[in-house]
This record gives sequence, C-alpha cells and structure tokens, in this order.
Amino acid sequence: MSSEIVIHPRFNGPPGSANGGYACGLVAGLLGARAAEVTLRAPPPLARPLRWDGKRLWDADTLVAEGRAAPLELDAPRPPSFEEAEAARPSFAGFVEHAYPTCFVCGPARDDGLAIFAAPVDGLVAAPWTPGEPEFVWAALDCPGAFALEAAGRSGMLLGRLHGRLDRVPERGERCVVIGWPLGRDGRKGYAGTAVWSAERGDLLACARATWIVPTA
Repeated sequence: MSSEIVIHPRFNGPPGSANGGYACGLVAGLLGARAAEVTLRAPPPLARPLRWDGKRLWDADTLVAEGRAAPLELDAPRPPSFEEAEAARPSFAGFVEHAYPTCFVCGPARDDGLAIFAAPVDGLVAAPWTPGEPEFVWAALDCPGAFALEAAGRSGMLLGRLHGRLDRVPERGERCVVIGWPLGRDGRKGYAGTAVWSAERGDLLACARATWIVPTA
C-alpha cells in the first residue's frame, strides 16, 4: 500500500533538497526497521508530496530513495568526553569552508538546526550534542562522516548511502557525543563511520556506515 510524505523545508541539506541523513531516517521509519540500508538515488525534494511504495520513495516518476531492513555490525570507537568534544568545537572546519552553510545538521548559518559541528579529537571528529528533538538521530549520523573525510572543510560531497542502526533514542536533554571516522576512499567515493554515544550513560545509541560521493563537475 502506498502512502505520501512531505519533507518540511526546515530539514534541508544542500539548498533545495533534504539533508541526506534526515531523509534516510524517514525511509527507515517507513520500513519500521531498527537497522536499515538506505540508498539515495536523487536529491530528496522539499515541500512536495513524495510517494512511498513500501520499498522506494518517488517524486512523481523519479526514484528518490530505496531502502531495506538490514542488520549492521560496526565497531564504533569509544568517543572522547563531552567536555573534550565541546573544547574542540572552535576547530570545526565548516566554520572556515562549508559548501552548505544552511544545512540543518551542520550548517553554521542556522539558528534552528542541530548544530553538530564535528571537530578533530584524537583521530576522530567529534561534536557535543544535547538533543532537544531526540527523533533526529539519523540526521545526526550524517554530516560528521563528511567531516571525517574532509578535515580541511566541507566540499560539495553528497551522501549516497547510509546503513544505520538505532539502538536507543536519547532522552530530551541527554548529553551525547557524535563521532565520525574515515573508512577509506575509492575514486569519487568516500566511506565513513559515524556513531552517537550517550555521555551520561556511556552506551552506544546509534551507528552508521556511509558512502559519500564527490559530484562530477
């Protein structure tokens, strides 16, 4: 049975399209899956009806995303402390160079976004996050992966696939640390891991393996 969803313009990544992690989280929710692999086939448009057919998300006749329930095993590194991540925040590369400064997750030009500014800490990138809107965990798993691959600043690299697993939704106001680390490169593709840890309980809340793609000129 098909259904329709509309992505609110607030949840943009690049101008005019949705943040990739947010869109992947919507698909995972539609699948009803604790762990899912979601592939983005086109930039998810904002503010217009998208059709979900049970496996794929469509914008009229354009395939936007497809997903499947899939277990994820990922060795997520232990994070730095919340205080260490907070101290690193001024070194966030996106403050210097950022292709998408209005991104809902990592855009420094936003005052209503997640403000996840992942900066280098001991071979990772890490950001403190105290969620006021805990449902955005999949979105939080997105951008730190790009900064793990691009330590000098955020280019136009785009999320192509996110294979994520949600173990626990954080409580509102629970102090968390979001981390990202590189997993390798292959031509125009880059691979990164991301994770959200509770700084208060010490447990892993969510993790993901991402494929990032450098657009052709």
